[in-house]
Amino acid sequence: MSNPSAGYIRSTIFSIGFLGVLMFIATPLIFLMLLLRFSYQSRYRVMAYWATFCIWWLRITCNIRYEIQGRENIPDEPVIAFAKHQSTWETLFLPLLTRRHQAWVLKQELMRIPFFGWSMAAVGPIPIIRGSGRKALKLIVEAGKKYLSHGSWVVIFPEGTRVAPGEKKPFAIGGAMLASKVEGYKVLPIAHNAGTCWPRRGFVKFSGTINVIIGEPLDVSGMSANQINQTLEAWMDNAMASIEHK
Repeated sequence: MSNPSAGYIRSTIFSIGFLGVLMFIATPLIFLMLLLRFSYQSRYRVMAYWATFCIWWLRITCNIRYEIQGRENIPDEPVIAFAKHQSTWETLFLPLLTRRHQAWVLKQELMRIPFFGWSMAAVGPIPIIRGSGRKALKLIVEAGKKYLSHGSWVVIFPEGTRVAPGEKKPFAIGGAMLASKVEGYKVLPIAHNAGTCWPRRGFVKFSGTINVIIGEPLDVSGMSANQINQTLEAWMDNAMASIEHK
């Protein structure tokens, strides 16, 4: 059996590095670049370097590794990425997939979180107010079109919140609505089981290997938002079943 005390100590050491580098290096550098009017792409690269450090530090301190199936499916072009949301881990992992700027659709209140939220606000997200209905949909579509046209990825967590392993939540319509309204951009589906190692509401991390499946970019031209969600939910269910049976 694993030692709970050792797990707590390892997780504490990870958190010291996680927060320390963010507070004393990444966030001050991002805001200096903001004052000097550096581009979103440049500021985002600082966050991506911090995320790269965190994934490495997580392996060193907590022995959490990852394996990717479908790495060859990662495109060198702007896409709308639909990612499973189980943990904080994927918010660190996704920036490792491309050197392109990623515009994340996220809850506006997240940007009030000290350091992490402040830094996210400075690197060009798509912040929405939960429960704002049509206003949120309009913002996702308008801002998503702008970022895609500038060469960015748009990253969607279609379940809208972290969902524990083995549980399921229907996809929200925002990401699918964006995909149905733009032409020439594909949808990249991403599944993983990060919640088994980094629980959504837990401090202690558990050693192990996170399995990631990256699907082929999907051409959703001519599909309605509901059809897009149905297609992607079916893909995600199959991918998660594949991961769970490993």
